[in-house]
Amino acid sequence: MRITVVGGGVIGLVTAIECVRAAGVEQVDLFDAGPIPSPTATSNDRLRVVRALHRGEPALTLAAAQAHEAWMEVEGLVGARFYHPAGALTAMPEPEAAASLALLTGVGARAWGLSPDELARRYPQVRFPVGSGAVLEATAGAVLADLALIALTRWLGGQPAVRLHPHRRVAEVSGSDRGGVIRFADGGSATADRVVVAAGPWSRELVPGVIASTLTLYRQTVLSYRQPAWVGLPAVLGLGPDRDAWLMPTVPHSDAPLRLSAASACRPTREMTDRGTPDRWREHLMAVFAEVLPGFDPAAVTDAADGYYLADRSRGGPLLSSYGGGAVWAYAACGGMSFKFAPQIARAVADRAVGAPPRPVGLDSIDRPRQLAAVGEE
Repeated sequence: MRITVVGGGVIGLVTAIECVRAAGVEQVDLFDAGPIPSPTATSNDRLRVVRALHRGEPALTLAAAQAHEAWMEVEGLVGARFYHPAGALTAMPEPEAAASLALLTGVGARAWGLSPDELARRYPQVRFPVGSGAVLEATAGAVLADLALIALTRWLGGQPAVRLHPHRRVAEVSGSDRGGVIRFADGGSATADRVVVAAGPWSRELVPGVIASTLTLYRQTVLSYRQPAWVGLPAVLGLGPDRDAWLMPTVPHSDAPLRLSAASACRPTREMTDRGTPDRWREHLMAVFAEVLPGFDPAAVTDAADGYYLADRSRGGPLLSSYGGGAVWAYAACGGMSFKFAPQIARAVADRAVGAPPRPVGLDSIDRPRQLAAVGEE
């Protein structure tokens, strides 16, 4: 069996790894419009948080609780260190903390509750909303995403059955009972038994209109902030007056700065343009964190950048779909949380591509993918 993967981000890379490890796969080709790994991929960032707790969502918390071990398994496979289990701290109104702690411990995660007094004493670097308690997850951490993508690419490049095709833009993907067809922007084409589309925000250009019409493109602003006092401390969520701000930690032995953002800095947009941050969004986040971090220093904001991702309009998260008689599997929407689930999602997608029983992820949109009868069904 020959498998083609379109997209050099985390889902594409790990899916390619899972495909080449599967029985009966003779060749895996991976295409990207730019370098591999893709520097413009949604997943190509300095830090990404892997955590389990999703308040009030037991099914999602259960699924995310498996991500910690899944990332450690990926590390072991490719022989590189990029996952740092530094923990994650989620602030919330004190009365909610007990229920959230019970939810976490119920799925086997190691976690502790903190009272408002304990929270203020242990983390004086942060000004938490009044009346906040918190839950601290030990089985959580940060992935140095850029290093992870490099390590995944290096592993793939060492496999005889894998062919990497950087700087080859895919313009169209179609399929039938005879297999998948990939057409390139330069006019060439290729065929494969199965095609996996995992092109992040560019997937909307490659999937049928009936799928593309359900996807919303979002643009998110993130600040980089130099604060040596935060090295080795956990990611922190539930900050600001709306509890929608968060910061990613600086991990030991890395020059990655703190990453600061908030849901309020995420907005729908019609198309991808540049990645520069408009002044209004930079200033918005700086105002948020001036209230969140005592002694916040605007001069320590070293960068601001925008990223893009697609989300399924009906569920607000990822979307897996199949068309072309099952010849094409498209991870068409990554949602805002794909990175933490990447190993689990990639295994499920690869299982379907090679015809193996799919391993459940615990995300309904992945475990029950949308299937179209034909490419032209609109």
